[in-house]
Order: sequence, then C-alpha cells, then structure tokens
Amino acid sequence: MFRYAYRPTRFAEAVNRLFDESVVNPQLNNPAAAALRLDIAAHGDEYVITAAVPGLKAEDLHLEVLGDTVTLRGELPAPEAAEDAQWLLRERRYGKFARTVTLPTEVNGAQAEASVEQGVLTVRLPKAETAKPKSIKVSAK
Repeated sequence: MFRYAYRPTRFAEAVNRLFDESVVNPQLNNPAAAALRLDIAAHGDEYVITAAVPGLKAEDLHLEVLGDTVTLRGELPAPEAAEDAQWLLRERRYGKFARTVTLPTEVNGAQAEASVEQGVLTVRLPKAETAKPKSIKVSAK
C-alpha cells in the first residue's frame, strides 16, 4: 500500500516561491531581464549599481539615464560550439538584454560614471539637487 505523507510546509514554500517570482520579483520570469542581475545601493548622495558582465567590454554596454530611471542594454555573446555537439546542459543565458530600474529619487545623469573592471560593471549615479534634503534656518520673531 502506498503511503503519502502530507507536508503542508512544502506547499506553503511553493506558493511563496510562486508569489515571489511573479509579483515581488517579476523579472525572474523574463529571460532578457534575468540575463543581467543587479545590485543597487544608496551611499550618501549617490546610488551605486553593480552587475556581473563577464566577457563584455565597456563599448558593449549602453547606459541611459532619464530622471529616476536607468536603462542598461547589451548583448551576451553565445559561445561557438562544434556542429556535432549536443548540449547536455545549457543554463547560462545569451543574447540581447535590457534592464530598466526606477530609483527612489531623480539622479543627475550628466555626472553619472560607469566602468567595467574584471567583469563587473559599476555605475555611480549622483542624486539630483532637487532630491537632496535642504536645510532651512528657522528664525524667531
């Protein structure tokens, strides 16, 4: 006789994962977006975006900044394989990608800096002056 052990935690984990992949982090279902994973940090008066871009050079990447939106485009080239090769496993992603993120505040695109070093892209985006808090002196009357 077949005996089945009911495990509600596995079901709950599956539901949580489905929710996370579709609502919280929808780019996981978009192969073009999943090709480029980003880390974004706020450091004082700037945002720093980092991404692994193995094999890409600076001229292979295109960065656009408009207000609080940053778009990064490029293409990960597929390796050449022999004609008689049959893939047993192919998990790495190849092809064109475009990744757009919206930051919490506007940034100054004119002062943005981007560099690639050892396969890691680093983009520094200073916050726009309008996004920085202003100190106002209070006077007594």
